[in-house]
Amino acid sequence: MWLKLFFLLLYFLVLFVLARFFEAIVWYETGVFATKLVDPVALSFKKLRTILECRGICYAGLPEKKDVRELVQKSGDLMEGELYSALREEEASESTISTDFSGEMHFYEQVEDTKDGIWLVQVVAKDKDPLLGKEQWHKMVKKVSQFGIRTGAFICSNDPRYCSKRDWLKSTLIMSIPQTNTSKGKVMLKEYSGRRIEVEHIFKWINTHVASRIKTIRSPNQLMEEWNKSDRYLVKMYLFASLDQPPAFYSVLSVKFTGRVEFIFVDVQNWNSDSHMKEIGIDQFPAYIVKTPEGIYKYGNTTGEFISHHAMDVFLRSLQPEVNDLFVLSLVLVNLMAWMDLFITQGATIKRFVVLISTLGTYNSLLIMSWLPIIGFLQLPYLESFYEYSLKFLRYANTTTLASWVRVDWTFYSSHPALFLSTYLGHGLLIDYFEKKRRRNNNDDEVNVNNLEWLSSLWDWYTSYLFHPIASFQHYPHNLDWDEDPNLLLERLAFPDLWLHPLIPTDYIRNLPTWLFKSITGHSEDEVIESWQETESDSENESHEVCNKSGKSANEEASGCLAPAQGKVQANEDLNISEVNSSNVCQSTPKLHRNTNVTEDDETDWSAWPSNMLHCSECVVCLENFRNGCLIMGLPCGHVFHQQCIVVWLAGGRHCCPVCRWASYKKKHCFVR
Repeated sequence: MWLKLFFLLLYFLVLFVLARFFEAIVWYETGVFATKLVDPVALSFKKLRTILECRGICYAGLPEKKDVRELVQKSGDLMEGELYSALREEEASESTISTDFSGEMHFYEQVEDTKDGIWLVQVVAKDKDPLLGKEQWHKMVKKVSQFGIRTGAFICSNDPRYCSKRDWLKSTLIMSIPQTNTSKGKVMLKEYSGRRIEVEHIFKWINTHVASRIKTIRSPNQLMEEWNKSDRYLVKMYLFASLDQPPAFYSVLSVKFTGRVEFIFVDVQNWNSDSHMKEIGIDQFPAYIVKTPEGIYKYGNTTGEFISHHAMDVFLRSLQPEVNDLFVLSLVLVNLMAWMDLFITQGATIKRFVVLISTLGTYNSLLIMSWLPIIGFLQLPYLESFYEYSLKFLRYANTTTLASWVRVDWTFYSSHPALFLSTYLGHGLLIDYFEKKRRRNNNDDEVNVNNLEWLSSLWDWYTSYLFHPIASFQHYPHNLDWDEDPNLLLERLAFPDLWLHPLIPTDYIRNLPTWLFKSITGHSEDEVIESWQETESDSENESHEVCNKSGKSANEEASGCLAPAQGKVQANEDLNISEVNSSNVCQSTPKLHRNTNVTEDDETDWSAWPSNMLHCSECVVCLENFRNGCLIMGLPCGHVFHQQCIVVWLAGGRHCCPVCRWASYKKKHCFVR
């Protein structure tokens, strides 16, 4: 996980450097920066109208260019970046989305139950023509959509009962707007009653109703009283301008940030003295001032702080975020980090996507489970001070120059999603190249595994899980250990077999009593060697078959069981115990089985057996007699088997005796003979 986080931070650094590179290219070709102020005198009449439309200021009845230019100057300073964004939005031919309501419930859920937004709905009465034609309605939708106002159409023929209930007997326009300044307040519906059915007049009607929610100050004394007043709002946004009413983008934002930020409009058209302005630190207007408990901040002086709806929205959301904003941001970051697994994982392509889906599910589940207690803690009263200090830290951080650069990059890449995705893909391919090169240098075989080989290994694991769930869990295809990576345990929790069958460590096998089977026989040493040579080939074939069935992990566990515990009976003097301990089961066991079988004339040396073990001469697992010098192992219940046979049995997940089913890891009282 830390590796993915490192690569994600590295990717953000690449995005930051790439954005500065694009700015350098623009400066080289045009010789201007995005923060450079533009003189409205040098702009054409068409560009001036475009700026006013993006700011939401009505210019109907102003045919002169001079009047339009003064209106632009009164609404705020114009930067090169804002001019470029306004012209780009005008040239964009993207289709706007308008909702078609199916009935009363659909209208209620979308419009009347929306507490922090504005809706403009065209009601088409039954057997009547719409108030706005298709072309005019399209212009209206495009004009209001840039300010976050949602639009829709309600056809009364779909639900005539609701239209008669609302007294919508003729085609009209309905606007929904929050009734109070409190968060999640009631919504009121306003019906357009103007005589002129034109886009500009309808937009002016919308802006007038929305601006009525903003507190307006028209005298210096009222300003000083409001400035020094302390209330529940920690953040206040002031607009000082010589306008009849605030711009539409400013008014619409007051609805979106209801309960978080208070918007105040200060009309300075009839002020004779600016002494009060200088007293609070304002030397010129128009000015957009953000007042916080930490001080005042003048909006529009740093990079990306344009006089537009989108730019100010991003600024205020970073300054006074909502819990939903933080959750969406964490969701984006977590998924970007999870997608890094597609490039970090090496091997087959199918394996990459299987690991990616698993990582996405795990990370998103952990994110949701982490947010639930956080939301609960925020409701506790004694954590209010912690919440306030957190917001204070965010306000300090978001008024820095670095934060302004981050907001600019966020706006730039969100408006160019293709560039963002292509850079992410290029970054991932570089990670894949260097990771593949590193693993090849380490002689990692996973790099050369194809899709069929990996699917075959996955199928082998799945079938092994069906028969031996605990053993297959130890050989999960990811080759991970939950002590090193906790994600493996979280993935395993999806399998109910983990709860039905307890996971038992196999370390107890090392402590099981192990000794050499010894018989008292009259055979000479030459006869023993001759018998060993006759059965050599058969023993080797048998041992190889056992090795292939047991697997790698069983061999490792079995090899650890070869060392006899302290206090057990020692083996024959002619057998080198150190040689047995240093070899694995597949090597040592055939060597021990190369001794002669026990015949009827032979007598077993029971003195070498532990006292709590039952006397027997046959292994019930392989159904073969014990051979002289073979390595045998006993279980707590007293039954004895070939060491190799019982280790393979236990390592396969069957932690019990093959004879009596007594748990192989539980102690039992000594057997009394």
